[in-house]
Amino acid sequence: MSKKILLLVLIFALSLSACSVRVETRSEPLGPDVVDEISIPDPEAETAFVTLEFGAGKLRLSPGADEALVSGTATYNIPDLKPIISQDGESVRIHQGEYKMSTWPSMEGAKNEWDFALGAMPLDLTVKAGAYEGIFNFGGLSLVNLTVRDGAADVRIDFSSPNPVRMNALKYQTGASNVTLKNLANANFTTLSFEGGAGNYTLDFGGELQRDAGVTLRAGMSNISLVIPPGFAAQVTVDGGLSSVNFPGEWRKNGNTYSRPGDGPVLTIVIDLGAGNLQIVE
Repeated sequence: MSKKILLLVLIFALSLSACSVRVETRSEPLGPDVVDEISIPDPEAETAFVTLEFGAGKLRLSPGADEALVSGTATYNIPDLKPIISQDGESVRIHQGEYKMSTWPSMEGAKNEWDFALGAMPLDLTVKAGAYEGIFNFGGLSLVNLTVRDGAADVRIDFSSPNPVRMNALKYQTGASNVTLKNLANANFTTLSFEGGAGNYTLDFGGELQRDAGVTLRAGMSNISLVIPPGFAAQVTVDGGLSSVNFPGEWRKNGNTYSRPGDGPVLTIVIDLGAGNLQIVE
């Protein structure tokens, strides 16, 4: 077969396959706003295990659930987004309803918002989310463990007042996101593990550091800002690929380790940064 004939056959085959493929787009039918009242009583247990599974939309969490484990509202205008609650003893799961996209829908005008308050009892809290906006105030909550896993997200977490119990582990896994963690010293954690993709991440260790604490941070090509207030004894070790590190003048540099003396508990941070910028500020 000559090259010209082969070329014509290929073009003909491609044209046939192009004709056989249709891209259908549609808009998901939107209904009126539905507001579900959420109220889950405290389980009779030493610690409650709460898992929140959320897709796209806005998720707000705060303290203040009076005599309840979780209370608040879920607002949506697509019926399939109705939250589903399941409880087994001390374990509670709230997850977004099944929302299957057989075509490529337009989400313009869609609403999906959870606004929940959490109770005062000791909590082992897990948040699993997709591409969403998260605003979390965990000030004063009794968190024994906290795990957050999300995708491309815009999240702000504030420990506005101290955690009254010791947090064993704080784990955060995210993608190409903008994440700000404020007043982390108030979280009263023993270990903090943060893993990100390509994003902008701020870890602010404001608050009261009650014990020695260890932090591991792993990220790709990212901009990372560490806010470490004056007076904290801290050590930051940077491993990985090419990165730019900016640090205050009173910090000492020894190889890839940056340190500052201080009083009280010691904050130790190990960073594995593929590439990007690291800024240490006070």
